[in-house]
Amino acid sequence: MALQKLDGLELPAAADMHVHLRDGAMTELVTPMIRQGGVNMVYVMPNLVPPITTVRHAFDYQRRLQEIEPNVTFLMSLYLHPSITPEIVRKAKHGGVTGIKSYPHGVTTHSDQGVMSYEEFYPVFEEMEREDMVLNIHGELPPSAGEDITVLSAEEAFLPTFLDLHRRFPKLRIILEHCTSAAAIEAVKSCGPTVAATITAHHLFMIVDDWAGDPHCFCKPVAKLPSDRRALLKAAVSGDSRFFLGTDSAPHPAISKRADKYAAGVFTQPHAVGLVIDALEQGIDTGVLKADEVTEEKLERFLCINGRTFYGVEDDRKEKIVLRKSSSTIENILTSKDGSVEVVPFKRGKLTWGVEWR
Repeated sequence: MALQKLDGLELPAAADMHVHLRDGAMTELVTPMIRQGGVNMVYVMPNLVPPITTVRHAFDYQRRLQEIEPNVTFLMSLYLHPSITPEIVRKAKHGGVTGIKSYPHGVTTHSDQGVMSYEEFYPVFEEMEREDMVLNIHGELPPSAGEDITVLSAEEAFLPTFLDLHRRFPKLRIILEHCTSAAAIEAVKSCGPTVAATITAHHLFMIVDDWAGDPHCFCKPVAKLPSDRRALLKAAVSGDSRFFLGTDSAPHPAISKRADKYAAGVFTQPHAVGLVIDALEQGIDTGVLKADEVTEEKLERFLCINGRTFYGVEDDRKEKIVLRKSSSTIENILTSKDGSVEVVPFKRGKLTWGVEWR
């Protein structure tokens, strides 16, 4: 009951600046759930198969998404790949592509064509800086027994690379995606105003114990220590313009979460805003946050304003959502119309805050 004061609160529609909408039947299933989560603008990840490396591919994909859900604004991205050149950057910027996403090689889903060395992309980053185009970074290093890098330390091990990129390209707008550690939060804070970070709903809930043994809570980067979760919760309600919502909602077929080696990704799309409120309420109940830290202004900044401001985009729809206390039970499983795809949502079977559109 810690956040009962928020029941009935009206906010602008949320912007989710990191989503995976996949392809085929999965796209048909999950794309209509964006608005269900209280969101009317999303930044779409490009790690399809094959990855989105051309302007034409990006806008063919955007057209298909808009046909499924015309009441959402889809911001598109390209996949950082050897085929991306300064000329492609210029074409992308002037064609309306929003940013370019970097995946380190082999660290997560569909990253097998990811970056081996950032140095070869310095000319690309210089052009992105000139064109004022956003670089989105999945900030992990691949596991390495020799260097003592595991899933728990991969993000922190990447931070020197992240800070070096900011030092070399201080005017390049960089987003450190889906931060999971106190060290990542501090690294972002240490940078200039051209650097920001997204925080997911599920990382506001979880620590390592929550995903160890539960494939539906396993994602990359993984949730870490209680001290890391505390840092994320505090950043989310800090009012700091450098932190904003990017759910990294990443659906996988349920069967791929049941195999002997399960896929990395947590699906939160249908309850994006509600889960954030749940996590903040849990933070209050456990003493990490105080109730008076969770204000209308800070929620509006984290959910609605900061991401749009950093990207320089407007909410032309000017829609509003209303928060409703524990009004929805999260589905146990979601199935496509033709029955070919099943997805298990995060916190299945639990009550969560809901939203109404106004």
